[in-house]
Order: sequence, then structure tokens, then C-alpha cells
Amino acid sequence: MAPELHTIAGHRAVETLVAKLRRRQVVGSREAALETALVLRQVVSKARFTNIQQLIAVIREVGRRLAEAQPKEHSVGNTVRRVLHNVREEYNTAIKESTASSRNVYSISKFVLQGQPRKHSANAAKSDVRITLKENDPSDPDSFARALKPVLMEAIQDVLDELETVYDNVSKNAKDHIHSDEIILTIGHSKTVETFLKSAGHYRNYTVIVAETAPSYQGHEMARSLSAAGISTFLVPDSSIFAIMSRVNKLILGAHAVLANGGLFGITGSLLAATAAREHSTPVVVCAGQFKLTPLWNLYHEYGALDFADPSSVLGFEDGKLVERVDVVNPYYDYVGPELVDVFITNDGDHPPSSVYRYVFARDVCACLICALMPPVLLLLLLFLAPIS
Repeated sequence: MAPELHTIAGHRAVETLVAKLRRRQVVGSREAALETALVLRQVVSKARFTNIQQLIAVIREVGRRLAEAQPKEHSVGNTVRRVLHNVREEYNTAIKESTASSRNVYSISKFVLQGQPRKHSANAAKSDVRITLKENDPSDPDSFARALKPVLMEAIQDVLDELETVYDNVSKNAKDHIHSDEIILTIGHSKTVETFLKSAGHYRNYTVIVAETAPSYQGHEMARSLSAAGISTFLVPDSSIFAIMSRVNKLILGAHAVLANGGLFGITGSLLAATAAREHSTPVVVCAGQFKLTPLWNLYHEYGALDFADPSSVLGFEDGKLVERVDVVNPYYDYVGPELVDVFITNDGDHPPSSVYRYVFARDVCACLICALMPPVLLLLLLFLAPIS
């Protein structure tokens, strides 16, 4: 039975993040993932548990509340699954070490230690106690948590370190993907793509064409940043994408979330650019960190996501007569299918769209948070497709 949130140590930090997610005070995949990992670290450090099942139930409950607060931020659920995966790995490793040490109590090395001075024997005994895990100990209920928490903190810190260095790790091989005198097209302002292009600029001389990405016009900021870094940059309106695509060598996109079928949610205009690239046989490259890979399929819309921006930026209220007669929709993300993408560049190497789902389920085999919300038929299909580990 899942514990109530108010009974979990650190629940105030969880409620604070839930409120921020609902009010959209935390926006963006990386920022949401960082905030989630920090809250989980605080919860685990304060949690009281006598066995691993209790700790996993606490993390699941916290993850469920955070995911329900903002389902559009897929990186929240991804981070929870990643932490659960690391917790299970550290627990299994600690159990194996504890079992091995208990089996070697009467080994030859222990027998030799019998002739050593008393202080050496005491130190050896202390080291044995430190690595011994005993679940549901009635004499000392907190002994299991005390022994396991240090390695759990390291496991969560690994997730935080990965998020903090994701931009550099994605762009470390940028020079192998971009060559001299190439013309690169991008859209919007993705920090991952920006770092990727700047990294390649240290080794190659190339030209970047940035679509302005109306109505948010994020391309303006991207163009200014690349130009300040010494990269030859041109800013063009979105209506020119198809016309200039015949001269483009590569289309590089950012992603809000990468789905298990190889599709992605990208900034509005990504579908337009990817479709034009397919018509001109231009390679489409997507730069995204591992924390954006999610075991979800696009179940809702064929062409768009569920997040919509303010429609007044498309059609202002000063056009009162027209506003009353039309429904204005301003989607914030486009859904780009896997058939439009050639390769995903992550901080763990390159992956074709067809192998994304295998990578996701191999890395985060415990997709418990989302699986609980999936239809049974789809869940069985996913488990059948996932590699057995």
C-alpha cells in the first residue's frame, strides 16, 4: 500500500515543487529534471525505512504526485524512473557484498587474523558490520537505512551530475557530425543545439540558418548567441524554410521529449522543417539528453502535443470581430514522427529512431510510474517488445 504524502519526510519540498509545476514556474525539460532530482534527494535523505520496498513505495508516491502535477513535463517521470533504477542497482550491489562478506567469516584470511593484535581484529569486525544489511531488524529498525543511505545519496548525485553536464556530453562529438562549408538549418532556441553548434564551431567553418520560430520568435535569441560566438548566422522567416531547404546540408533540431517509438515533441515549426527536409532528402539530426527519453508513445494527437500557448500572440484581441468567429490554436510543441528523423545524438552516443525503445527499456527497465497509467493492452505490447533483462 502506497504511503500518504503527508506522512513522508520532506513532503513540504514535494508540495512546493508540485505547486511550481502546476503554475508553470518550472518550465523546460532540464530544469524540471533537476528540481525533481533535488527533491528526491531530500526525501531519501530524510526517509525512515526498514526495507527496500518501503523506500521504493515512498519514491513512487512522490513521483506520482509530481507527474500528475504537470504531465506535459515528461522529464519529471523520466528522472523518477532513473532514480528508482539506480536505487535498485545500489541495493542489489550492497546485498551481494553483504552476502559475500558473511560467507567469508570463516575464511583463511579470517583465521590468520586471529593471531593479529586485538585492535586489528576490532577494526575488521567494524568493517564487517558496516557493510552488513539487515532488513526489518526489530532491535534496531533504523540500521538498514543508516547502512544504505550513503550509497543511495551517491546514486542520486550521479543523476544530478549527468543533468549538469548533459550539454557538454552531447556536444563532445559535434565535430564528427558537422563538416566544413556545410549549411546547417535549425529552429527555435534549444540550449542543447546551441552548445552542439558552438562546439563544432571550434573545429569547423560552417554557416547556420536559424528560423525565427513565430510567434515566440525564439530563433532571434539563438541567432544572436551563435553570431556572438563567431559563427556565420542568418535569420530567416519560417515561410522560407521550404524554399531554402534545397541548399541545406543538415537539419538539427532540439527536443522537449523523445518518445519510445522514435518520435519527439519539439518546438512549433519542427514538423514543418522535418517534412521539408524529407522532401529534399536532407538528413535530420536531433540533439537530446538521455533524461528526455521516455517510455511513452504519442497516444493523443497525430500532429501536435497537448501544450498550447497564449493564442493572442497569433490573433490579437484588437481584431474583435474575427476573434468571435474563429477558434485560435497556438500549439507550443509539434509531434515529429520517427519516419522524419535520421539519428538522435545523446550524451551516451548516437541512436537511430528504430532502437530508441530498446535503449529506453534497457536503461530504465522499471518504468513503473508510467506503466501504472497505461492501458493494459498497450502495456503488454510494450513488455513484449522490450528486451528481457
